Amino acid sequence: MSLEQIVIASCQYPVEFLTDWAHFERKLESLFQLASEQGAQLLVFPEYAAMELASLFPAEIYRSLSGQLEAIQDLLDNYLAVYRRLAERHGVYCLTGSFPVRVADGYRNRAYLIAPDGSIDFQEKMIMTRFENEQWGISPGVELKVFATALGTLAVNICYDSEFPLLARAQVEAGAELILAPSCTDTFAGYHRVKIGCQARALENQCHVVQASLVGEAEWSEAVDVNTGASAIYTPVDHGFPSNGILAIGELDQPGWVVATVQLAQARAIREHGQVFNHRDWPRQYAAARSVSKCTL
Repeated sequence: MSLEQIVIASCQYPVEFLTDWAHFERKLESLFQLASEQGAQLLVFPEYAAMELASLFPAEIYRSLSGQLEAIQDLLDNYLAVYRRLAERHGVYCLTGSFPVRVADGYRNRAYLIAPDGSIDFQEKMIMTRFENEQWGISPGVELKVFATALGTLAVNICYDSEFPLLARAQVEAGAELILAPSCTDTFAGYHRVKIGCQARALENQCHVVQASLVGEAEWSEAVDVNTGASAIYTPVDHGFPSNGILAIGELDQPGWVVATVQLAQARAIREHGQVFNHRDWPRQYAAARSVSKCTL
């Protein structure tokens, strides 16, 4: 069961140097209020938004890549409690800013999905970037999930994961109609890699994809010192949808919400009656790619 249309708010979340915990709570409260006033039913926050919490510790911690990872673990429960309280207050679903959570083999990058009743689950990032592998020691996730909600079945591709089509495809085949892609990119090229990946996932699966971008500079942080991007909501590329597959997109690097109404039923109809059948024709490529002939000219 899903709603035929969903109002989605995707956050261009600005990294800040927090003066105290109350500063963080006020910031989130304001963002939830603004999104709620625009009728949002689902709020999406970006990858590694939680790293601004490191600014609550002394300089020797927040300037240390490993030190901040260790220190913020004590804040995880309170971090999630704020999101849960606000999701319940406003009666919305939200995907939290992702948090590198300590586990037995190191850390895993988790984005938590919270329901209006406070129930919670998470998706871990499955494929690590070079920075996460070589400098930060973040481990890959172990389970790809889909989430059955009152809004429909949702899936999460955290940043780099959006660039690997088999992840989203497995989730779509498990019933996902909406893919959330929280991202954190420090170059314009990095932002476009994720953007292109998100649009490709929307095209080939004939579904909606929501990108949420971390923005702003934090020279005090080795982890999120430079952040560039724009949040957006992408669609299938077919009749009845924008010809460029972009339903809504924010102004580059400007904090705020990108809000749009997504028609899930419209995407379902396109899979059956569209100009093309990318979703249905996906298996056809396997036979075509089974062997390749090498030709000489």
